[in-house]
Amino acid sequence: MSFSYDRLWKLSIDKKINKTQLRDIAGLSNTTLSKLSKNETVSMDSLARICRTLNCDISDIVEYIDEEVIVNGEKI
Repeated sequence: MSFSYDRLWKLSIDKKINKTQLRDIAGLSNTTLSKLSKNETVSMDSLARICRTLNCDISDIVEYIDEEVIVNGEKI
């Protein structure tokens, strides 16, 4: 299971907010910002703060990436 935050970065650009500004306004830690940049898992609380900051829905900033899992030649 993996997630992409590419939508977050596109929305930030559209709203003319850079990563440092987003971190400061949303009250994120440097570690959380780093995890977002690497498409790593972050807390729902962090995502909620970003949504409040950008006035958007979670689907506007996060995309679920379906990874193929093959078992005995079958996709599950």
